[in-house]
Amino acid sequence: MGGTAPAPPKAPPDGAGGESALQTLPIDLQLNIMSFLSPQDLCRLGSTSCYWRAAVQDPLLWRYFLLRDLPSWTSVDWKSLPDEEIFNKAFSEVSDNELYDYMAAYKRSCPEGRRSLKSIRPRYGTVTSFLQSLVTQAEPRFAMFGPGLEELDNSLVQKMMTCPEILLVAGLPQRQIHGIGSGVSFQFNNNQKFNIVTLYSTTSVERRRAREEQAVAVNKMFYQENSTVGNQQAMHYSVIAQVRKACAVVDGFIYVANAEAHRAHDRQEELARISAMIDPALGPPNRPLLVLSCVSDIGVERIPCVYVAHQLQLNLLHQPWMMQDTVATTLDGLLNGIEWLLEEANCKSAQ
Repeated sequence: MGGTAPAPPKAPPDGAGGESALQTLPIDLQLNIMSFLSPQDLCRLGSTSCYWRAAVQDPLLWRYFLLRDLPSWTSVDWKSLPDEEIFNKAFSEVSDNELYDYMAAYKRSCPEGRRSLKSIRPRYGTVTSFLQSLVTQAEPRFAMFGPGLEELDNSLVQKMMTCPEILLVAGLPQRQIHGIGSGVSFQFNNNQKFNIVTLYSTTSVERRRAREEQAVAVNKMFYQENSTVGNQQAMHYSVIAQVRKACAVVDGFIYVANAEAHRAHDRQEELARISAMIDPALGPPNRPLLVLSCVSDIGVERIPCVYVAHQLQLNLLHQPWMMQDTVATTLDGLLNGIEWLLEEANCKSAQ
C-alpha cells in the first residue's frame, strides 16, 4: 500500500483516555495492521472509540480494499458500479480536497452492501404476485442476444433447455414474432413463468462454420449507418425489421457477453449493438437490461464483471441494468440474474 493519506486524530499521551497499545504505534504501521482485517471487522473496530472511528475511514485503506476485492465480486449494477477513475488514477495524483470516498464506494458496491439495500426496498414482489393471481396476464418476455450465445465452446441456451433442476422449461408458446420465432417459456422457482426470445446473429450452419474456422460470422441482426460526431466517424447500428418487431414487444433484454480472458473482444462495437437493441424509439423506455458475463466452463479464466462493465461503458446507459457472472456448463449465476430481471420488470409493470 503506497501513497500518503490524512492521519486520524492524534492519540492522547500514554495513559490518558485509556488508549490501546495499538494506538501508540506509528500511523503507517496501524494502517498496515488494519489492512489485514476484513472490511466488516474494520467497521466494528470503528465503533469502539472516536479515534478508531476516524482511523478506519482512511481513504487509502478503503481504496486498497476496493481494488483488492472488486475482481472477486460476481455482479454489479447501475447503482453500484464504481467510477473508472479508481483504477486509472494513482492515489498520489489526488489532492486532499478531491479525495474519493472509497469507503462509501466499497459499501455501495460490495455484495453485502447491495443485499442490505435490497432488503430495505418495498416488497413489490408479494403484492405483484397477488395481483397477478387475480387477473390473467401475459408472462414477461425478454429478448436474449450477444456474442456469448455463439462464441463459447458450450451452449448456454442448450444447457438452459436441458437442466430442469435449475430452470424448468414450461413450454413453447403458440404466439409468434414474424421472422424470429416465439421463444421458450421457463418457470422460475416453480412460480413465475417468463419467455425468452433468443436472437442469433446468423443461421446455425453459419455459426458452426465460423466456430470451426475460428472466424467471426457476419452479424445479420444489424446494419451499420455512418454518423459523424464532431470531426470523427461514430459507429452506429440499426436493427433489421424482424428484430425491430421483437424489440417492440419485449419487457426487457438479456445480453450475453463473452467474458473469457483469452479471447479478443471489440467492446465498442458491442456497446453500439446494445444501444441499437435498447433504443427507446423501438419500445417502452427504461426496460431493464441483464448482462450475463459468461464463460464456457468453471476452469476458464474470466474477466471480472466490474471490468467488463467498464469495457462496455454500461454507465452510459439510461435504464436499469445488472451484470452477473455466469457459467454456461453449470448455469452458475443465471438464476440471480433472472431474479433481478423479473423484479425489475414486475416493478415497472406495477407502476
